[in-house]
Amino acid sequence: MSHAVLTLRDLTKTFRKPFTGTRVEAVQGISLDVQRGEIVGFLGPNGAGKTTTIKMLTGLISPTRGRMEILGVAGPDPDVMARVGFLSENPYIYPYLTPREFVTLCARLSGLSGANLHEKVVRVIDRVGVGHAIDRAARTLSKGMLQRVALAAALVHDPELLILDEPMSGLDPVGRKEVRDLIVEEKSQGRTVFFSSHILSDIEMLCDRVCILRKGRIMVSGSLRELLTENKRHCELTIGGASEALRQELAPIASRTREVGISLVMEVEGDAAVRAVVERTYAAGARLESLTSKRETLEELFVREAL
Repeated sequence: MSHAVLTLRDLTKTFRKPFTGTRVEAVQGISLDVQRGEIVGFLGPNGAGKTTTIKMLTGLISPTRGRMEILGVAGPDPDVMARVGFLSENPYIYPYLTPREFVTLCARLSGLSGANLHEKVVRVIDRVGVGHAIDRAARTLSKGMLQRVALAAALVHDPELLILDEPMSGLDPVGRKEVRDLIVEEKSQGRTVFFSSHILSDIEMLCDRVCILRKGRIMVSGSLRELLTENKRHCELTIGGASEALRQELAPIASRTREVGISLVMEVEGDAAVRAVVERTYAAGARLESLTSKRETLEELFVREAL
């Protein structure tokens, strides 16, 4: 039995520009599975197709081709979407409603009712850190506070799947940490989180898997553990007393070099390159001051694959 809560197969969206009719391939044949209980990061530069994909998942626009299943049902099905929490990139909150009123409205639209609805609304608003402003009109709240209110609306009905488009947008460092903690808490309760973000440090801290888009196509998809360790060894060597002749000899081996005081710092890829630098350094009578093995960061992976 499959444990996928989100399945995309050949999902494609083509737009046509007004007047000219020029085709714009916003999303080009995305196929992806998100398993139950995972936190999956959906990455890509501006215009890569992230928000377009999320809009198709939530029924805001229709795909040109392909299929998708949400919680095992061809989606977006209205009954299934009641089990999904969604935070849009630029959430709109009616300016004359208070957080209490807006989240209550969203809860009722998701099918909640009953005597404990009021308590549930208050609890989720407190949870996202806006309890002190629960009865203030939305038009008086900051962007970060509005982001929190919209997140409360996405959480109020205890969804099985959370789809979040830039959930950290507009938040200060404290707010980002609180939202990160909340996402981890949601996972600990068995929920699945699929979210896009440009804040790569948050992605690296939170996600089990990532998917990187470029121009509407998936360039990389997999677990962070695999993606950030499958590349060949990346090392930084610091060499003291390097002559100009040695520097010229080592230059073709290095992927990057820089001067730090009177020392030469080199970055090299692969065991063979490390061995060559060490042997030539000692043969030339120079000093190997340090050798540090470095893991590729998500930022480096992103820059290589998405730009």
